[in-house]
Amino acid sequence: MDVGRWTFSGSTGMTPTLQLFLIVSAALFSIGLLAALSRRHAIFILIGIEMMLAAANLNFIAFWRFAPPPHPSTGVMIAIFSIAISAAEAAVGLAMVISIYRHYRTTNVDQYDQLKG
Repeated sequence: MDVGRWTFSGSTGMTPTLQLFLIVSAALFSIGLLAALSRRHAIFILIGIEMMLAAANLNFIAFWRFAPPPHPSTGVMIAIFSIAISAAEAAVGLAMVISIYRHYRTTNVDQYDQLKG
């Protein structure tokens, strides 16, 4: 029985569809883009970038999960590689934010105009 975006299949419960994963991923990417483009604080920008990477990982896993049956685990491998890269990006980004905060005593990006060369 198909009700809305969920498929009820007997005793197995609710099974999410590819469309639901894509909608959640698009919403997550949009929220991350809004946080990254708002340019309020450096921490918000980093969180926005991480949310966009999480949305991309969700797409990789969703398309891998709903691929035809004889499929290699390429989506999972790409997602794990992307998680490792985003962990390194978060570490470097937070180190830069801490260094700039120690100098300017603020995380407001609009007040970093003295960094221009």
